[in-house]
Amino acid sequence: SLMQDVSGITLGPAIIASFVGAVVSQILGGESLYLDKNSYLDTSITGFLYLKEIPFYIILGILAGLLGTVFSRGIIATCIFQRRLKLTLPWRIAAIGLISGLILASLPDSFHNHTALRELLGSNEANLKLSFIAFTEHFILTILAASSGAPGGFFAPSLVIGSALGQIVGIWQSNIVGIEQPTIFALAGMGAFFCAVSRAPMTAVVIIFEKTQDFRLVLPLMIVSIVALLMAEKIDDKSLSDRVLALKGLQLKKEKPANDFLSNISADEVMHTPVETLDFNLTLDKVKQKFSSSHHRGFPVVDNYGLLIGIVTQTDLADTRKRELSGDTLLKEFMTPRPMTVNTTDNLSEVLYLLHQYKLSRLPVMEGRHLVGIITDTDIIRIESEQIGKTNLGTHSQEPSYIVYQTRSPQIGNGRLLVPLSNPSTAPALLRLAGAIARQRNYELECLQVVIVPRQSSPAETVINTTKSRRLLAMAEEIAKDLKIPMHTQIRVGHDVADTILETVKERHISLILMGWKGDSSASGRIFGSIVDTLMRQAICEVIVVKWGDRSLKEQEIFQGITNANEIFEADRDNFVYDDMYSFLGWQRWLVPIRDIPTQAAAVKLLPALVSLSMKPEILLCQVLTKSVVKPNIEEMKKAAKILQRRLDTEVMATSVSASSVSTAIVDLTDAHNCDVVVIGASREGFLKQAINGNIPEAIARGCDCTVILVRTAYSERSQIPSGSV
Repeated sequence: SLMQDVSGITLGPAIIASFVGAVVSQILGGESLYLDKNSYLDTSITGFLYLKEIPFYIILGILAGLLGTVFSRGIIATCIFQRRLKLTLPWRIAAIGLISGLILASLPDSFHNHTALRELLGSNEANLKLSFIAFTEHFILTILAASSGAPGGFFAPSLVIGSALGQIVGIWQSNIVGIEQPTIFALAGMGAFFCAVSRAPMTAVVIIFEKTQDFRLVLPLMIVSIVALLMAEKIDDKSLSDRVLALKGLQLKKEKPANDFLSNISADEVMHTPVETLDFNLTLDKVKQKFSSSHHRGFPVVDNYGLLIGIVTQTDLADTRKRELSGDTLLKEFMTPRPMTVNTTDNLSEVLYLLHQYKLSRLPVMEGRHLVGIITDTDIIRIESEQIGKTNLGTHSQEPSYIVYQTRSPQIGNGRLLVPLSNPSTAPALLRLAGAIARQRNYELECLQVVIVPRQSSPAETVINTTKSRRLLAMAEEIAKDLKIPMHTQIRVGHDVADTILETVKERHISLILMGWKGDSSASGRIFGSIVDTLMRQAICEVIVVKWGDRSLKEQEIFQGITNANEIFEADRDNFVYDDMYSFLGWQRWLVPIRDIPTQAAAVKLLPALVSLSMKPEILLCQVLTKSVVKPNIEEMKKAAKILQRRLDTEVMATSVSASSVSTAIVDLTDAHNCDVVVIGASREGFLKQAINGNIPEAIARGCDCTVILVRTAYSERSQIPSGSV
């Protein structure tokens, strides 16, 4: 009643626990509840459950479960056979009646009176031969009668068959153990066989108890019924009634409770992502600083490869004070190792059970080895509140995209980098750039080709030609193979490119999006164009947009003479060496505009991966200040340049300029230093203010003829690192 559901998972342990408790109580001298002295049982039978009898009750349950399943399948098989004969109902009844009459005529007189036979099987007068013949006769004739299609049920036959089976086991038990209680075994056999056929253990117990009015039968009935149920469900998960209805074209589906919404929501729909993690080599003092500056009460702990190895909470920090650990103690020494996790496909009912059962406040969400999110008790409360207060507004949701082609590689990375491909001429450079970032962060690559169909067409029903898309993905797989980076590919059919990419980000748990931008926008009110704008605003993961410069790809020999972008597939691939990317891109001089804290800038964090594409990189850190600022913080800039120079092992210079227009000053610096690439951060706040003040990253991207890389950090990071954007 509390669960609003009865299943084998909950009912089986409950019955077994009740049985064990009752047996222990009787062994210790507990009184049984015995209400009727004029019991159905013979007064010479004590009705007491002996320990020596328990194995025989278990054997009875096993036999009942096995034979009950054979009985059910036999009825279905003969019904199917009768249908193939295509005989009318009167002819089927006549044929089965003739066979049954001939069989009964050959049996002893005691089998001609059905009522007397049932009473005989329920008494102590039945012998082994009579019980065996009764079992075989009723077993076979009931199957034949049911196959005729005539109206009738299985209740009474199953009780008689079970009674005969119980008598056989009871007589066998009395010959071995010496406890003569065949009547109790006969009654227990009734319940066991009925349970195996109907899959209703509680009904079986109640029916036999009502027949005898003796509580002493409850224990044997419970054990044989649950054993018969488990055995029958092990062999066949459907009852005889379900199979008969299915044979008639009726399917009964189990309905879930109306308020069971937690079972319909998976962990990846609720989890918080991206996840803020801590390195296992952090000291206790730095961990305390992280907790004091964050609203989170716990963090997953990862190793050098980004793999989850533990979790640290405020409870762990409190334990460090009790253990009197020094501030230099490493996180791996006081964290909770091997934390409990859930998978992305687990539903919230399972998540809530783990949180409550083990008194946890958060659970990391894994996809294979990937740490893709985290669920807290606050997330559960939020989703419950949303579901309780949710109303049906009658809105029409857009039809989701449809995957028509996909390939998968081993999941061995710490995250996934999504590369939407559309232009074959820039795809090699974009993939090489993605490979550099993926190698530095130990990510897998996910290549996506989006095929757009009209709104009135269903993506799942529209026929498309994927030849060119597969060629493009095949080229991408060759590059990934050369880089020794796992790559997954897919072709999706959808109504909108941005929405399809966002679907992929959610389904594949993408950590970073890398995409190209042609550099113009024809839509009024748009900054970068509808696709890039949507992803910049709505994608929860990190987004990197590349606007290719005029000098980046046009000078490459492999593309000379190719007027049609699709002709890239016909070019001589032997002339293109993937390792020769230094000359392929021609990126040597880098300009990195920053705002406040150089070491925390998003663009600076990306530099180690980007400069791996340069043979002799020259990096210029630039801080543009408005004329209202009297004194620039040039010392902080020089300090950041030295740190970055040691990290990258290359020349890093720093400068600071004052100008009324930040974008104009950066464009002028690009021209003055003949820069090949400009790497800038594009904050979400810049998008919100662009209608009033203009968007600085967009103005720089349009004003520079070199390659411009825009970096927009993930949501959780942007709130903590505002200085990483221009």
